[in-house]
Parts: sequence; structure tokens; C-alpha cells
Amino acid sequence: MNMIALTVNQRAVRALAEPRTHLADFVREKLDLTGTHLGCEHGVCGACTVLLDGVPARSCITYAVACEGAEVTTIEGLDEDEVTTELRAAFTREHALQCGYCTPGMLVSARDLVMRLPQADERLIRVGLSGNLCRCTGYVGIVRAVQSVIEARRARDIAPMRDGGRKILGPVGSGRSVHDGADRAERIRPAASEQTSPEAVGPAPSIPDFIPATVLEQQFSVAHPPEQVFAMFDDIAAVAACLPGASLTAPPKPDHVEGAIRVRIGPIAATFQGAARVERNPADMSGRIVGVGNDRRSRSSTQGEIRYRLVPIEQGTRVELSIGYTLTGMLAQVGRPGLVRDLAARLIAEFAGNLDRRLSGASPGVATAAELNGMALVFGLLRARVAGWVGRFLSKNDGAT
Repeated sequence: MNMIALTVNQRAVRALAEPRTHLADFVREKLDLTGTHLGCEHGVCGACTVLLDGVPARSCITYAVACEGAEVTTIEGLDEDEVTTELRAAFTREHALQCGYCTPGMLVSARDLVMRLPQADERLIRVGLSGNLCRCTGYVGIVRAVQSVIEARRARDIAPMRDGGRKILGPVGSGRSVHDGADRAERIRPAASEQTSPEAVGPAPSIPDFIPATVLEQQFSVAHPPEQVFAMFDDIAAVAACLPGASLTAPPKPDHVEGAIRVRIGPIAATFQGAARVERNPADMSGRIVGVGNDRRSRSSTQGEIRYRLVPIEQGTRVELSIGYTLTGMLAQVGRPGLVRDLAARLIAEFAGNLDRRLSGASPGVATAAELNGMALVFGLLRARVAGWVGRFLSKNDGAT
């Protein structure tokens, strides 16, 4: 369960939600805002349409946890809205509803058209409403209702609002706010290529704490004193060079780093661009890294936290790690906890080997290739497991004879 904070109908809300919970279920079940209807639950029918940062969005295919810090407006939040009030009257006048199930989502989309279109163009209205399906009316009354409101407002010299009053253009939710309350447009930068920083990742203080969906505990040892290892961990560029698939996209700062990690699992290739804040405690030689990132190609997002502590041992240093993460999107479908746990163990083993070589003055090994090949790790894992099964089978047969 994740604790998420967002604004719903101009009211601050904090509530627990599972990573798989979509926004429609969140507002209906957690907040009792049942005006948002669920139809196809595939993002096709439009019955679940709400405003997300001023942009119409399908709440049935939007994860609630992905709306952290966003402004959500449901049909209940438009009770006093001037445009929606005019649309409701027009829908009644033009017989634009029968069963009414599609009407909340239809009104949200129609409101966006009224605010944006300069004139009551029937073709543009039909195109704009093509994502909202109605099984009853045949759409004629709906189109007439929207046309009448646009015509009436333009006759009163109410000009269309550029971009419909959106705070920012881009993918739905790309303008979501974060906890520092700064203007969102200042934090969003256009993506020139895959190597740019992700949208919605702000400066280091804006990276929030979170409750990880999965936590892995790992440890490894290196034959070097804790002071040397702790000093090495202060060199972000050197540490990144030891991590397979990792790279920096900007010069690191003592408490802030921007970078990327490339992953390939079968046909899925992902480049997670992100930023992290870095915390260190020299008193007990511990540290913490909290980061966020996303891959635009696979539409996957992640939040991660790494806690480490260095413990002196007779032959050097034991590095104790606690790795927590929350993953959403396409890669979450293949990121099963058991598989991720085994892959993390192998990844950390490669990282430990590279770290040990660098501390010894040698260059890191070939494991720091530009891309972390998850399938290679999977096949290595399978080989190890098959070898273990064969060993147990042979041991059992020897015992039986």
C-alpha cells in the first residue's frame, strides 16, 4: 500500500492505495465520489473521464499512485462551474441524455470543447467527443447541446481560452505538482530525446519519500576498510560506473544526482531517466538514496530507495543494503517479486565485483555495459537453478541406493 497525496475537487486528500488501484476506483471507493462511472475499464468508452491537471483523462486506465501531487476534478467538482452549468441545461433542452450513464464523462469532455473551440464546428465537436460513447442518443442531441453553448458564449463575447485553460500541455498528468508548491510550468522541460531528464522530475528537494511496494534485503563484503568504502560511495560518478547499465546525465552534486539506467528484458527495452537525492551519515557510515524515474517508451515509472550501512568485519567491510521500489507500467507486468529478488542478487554481485576492482585501483569489468541485459541474468539464474535441482536429484538417488 502506498500513501498518496493529491488534490481532489480543490480539497487536499491523503489516502492509502495499492499500486494497481486505478484512479476511478480510488475516487469512487476511497472518496465516495460515485459520479465517475466505470464502463469498459479499458479506456475506450469515456464514461470514467475526469480532469487531471485540467486535462480530460481516462481514470480507469490511470493509476492512482501516478497522480501523486496532481489536481483531480470529478463531475462533482464541477457543480458550481459556469460552463458545466450551461452544458447541463443544454443537455436537458436538446434531449442529449437518456439513461445518463455516459453523461458525467460526456460533460467533462464537452466542457473542454466549449472552452477551446472558437466556433460551433460540428465536425470538430464530433471528433472531440469521439472518445465518449453513448448507447442511447445517437449523439445528435449531444452535438446540438455543445454547439448551442459555444454559440451562446461567443455571442456574449466570451472568447475561447487557449489550450482550454490547461496549466500545461503534454501527456495527461505531465503537469502534476509536487510538494514544494512551485509553479509546475517551471519544472517541465520538453524532451529533446530519450536522454533528457523525465517529465515531472523536479529539483532534489521535491523528490518525496514514499512507501515501497517491494523491499529487498541484500549484503556483500569487500576486502577494504569501511573508511575507504564510505569515501568511494561519496564519488557518485565512480559508483555509477560500477553499476551495470547506469550512467549520469548531468554533473553530480553532493546531494543530488541525475542519471539513467538501461534495461532489456526479452523484447522490452527501457531507459529509465530520473533524479535522486543523496543522504549520508558519516557518524555510522550509512546513507540513503531516494529517486524517481520513468521510461517513456514502455510507459513505465518507478520510485526507488536504497539504504546502505557499512559494517567493519575482520577481512574488510560488509555492505548491508535495503532496496525498496514501486514499479508501474508495462515492466511491472514482468517484475514479479521473486524474479526481481533473484535478479537483484546477481546485479548486486556484479556491482560488488566492480566496486572491489575499483577500490583496488583496477577498472570495472565488462558488466558495466551500456545496457543491463535482464535476459542474460534470467538465463544465468535458470542455469543455477537447474544445476541445483540436478544436484538435489542426484543426491536423493545416491541416498536411495
